Amino acid sequence: MASKAIKRRPCSSETDKTSEKRMETTVSHPITEPLLGNCVHEDKSKRYDPAARSGFWDGRRQECVRWAQLLSTFIAQSARKTVNVLSQFGSLIARLFGCSSAPQSSQNGQTVPLNLSPLQVERLRLLRQRLDVPYDCSSVKHQDALKELWRLAYPNRQLPPLKSDLWKEMGWQNSDPSTDFRAGGFMSLENLIYFARNYPDSFHRLLHKEEGKRAEWEYPFAAGGVNISYMLVQMLDLQSGKMSTKAGVHFVQLLEDDEAAFDNLFCVAFQVLDAQWLARKASYMEFNEILKSTRVQLEKELSMGCISSVQDLPSFRMLKR
Repeated sequence: MASKAIKRRPCSSETDKTSEKRMETTVSHPITEPLLGNCVHEDKSKRYDPAARSGFWDGRRQECVRWAQLLSTFIAQSARKTVNVLSQFGSLIARLFGCSSAPQSSQNGQTVPLNLSPLQVERLRLLRQRLDVPYDCSSVKHQDALKELWRLAYPNRQLPPLKSDLWKEMGWQNSDPSTDFRAGGFMSLENLIYFARNYPDSFHRLLHKEEGKRAEWEYPFAAGGVNISYMLVQMLDLQSGKMSTKAGVHFVQLLEDDEAAFDNLFCVAFQVLDAQWLARKASYMEFNEILKSTRVQLEKELSMGCISSVQDLPSFRMLKR
C-alpha cells in the first residue's frame, strides 16, 4: 500500500492552535479505517470496538427475530379463528332469513348443495331420468308428442306427416325432425311443449320472429330449442351427479317449490337468447356465441342470492303468458 499525508489538527493538549503539522500515516483501507482513529492522545478505553459489541448485538437480533415469529404466528391464528367465526355467523344468518341455498366449498374445490330435502332429492332424480331418454322415432309416445307440438304451434293448420318439408317452417333443419334431437333427447321436445302450453304468447312471438329487426339468416326456432336444453344440462351439471357448478347448486334448491323448475328455466333461457340475438343484430353463424352469452347471463342471475324460484329471476319478466 502507498502512504499518503493527511492534514489534521493536533489534539487539544497542543498550545499553539494556529499551527498545523503534517503526520505521515499508512492507510490500510479507506472504508474500514475508523474516522477518529488517528488522534495521538485518544483514550483507548473509550475507543469503539466493533468486535467487543458484536456478541451483544447478535443476541439482541436473535431475540427480536424470535419475538417477530411469535407475533406473526399469533396474528395468523387469530385471523383463521376470526374467519371461521364470521363464516359460521353468516351461515346462521342465511338460515334465519331463508337463504340456505348459498353454496359451500368442499375440500376438493367443488361446490356442493347444502342439506337437500327428500323432496329435492326425488325431483332431482326424476329430472336426471328424463336426461337419459333419447328421442325414439319408432315410439308412439314420442310421435304423439311431436304431433302435439305442431298443434300447439299451428292450431289452425293440418298436421303434416312425420317426414315432411313443412316441419322446416317450425325450425327443424330437416324434413325429419327426429334427426335434430340427438343433443337434447326427448326432454328437449318436452321443454318445447311446456313452453307452448304455459307461455303461448312468448312461444308464438319467438316462433314467428315477430319482434325486432330480424336477420336475413335467422336461427331455426325448434333446433335452437334443442340446443338450449342441452346448454342448460351442461350449465347445471345435471349429468355428472356431483353438482359441481354454482349454477347447479342454486338451481337444485329451486326444486323444493317448483317441480317444473327446469322447464321454466328453459322458457326464460329461450327468451334471453332471442333478446340478445336482437340486441347484437346477430345472424345464423353467431348462434353459438349468443348461446354462450345466454348461459353467462343465467349463471349470474341464478347466483344473485335469495332466488327461491325461477319466477324471481330478473329475465323472467320478459316472458308473457
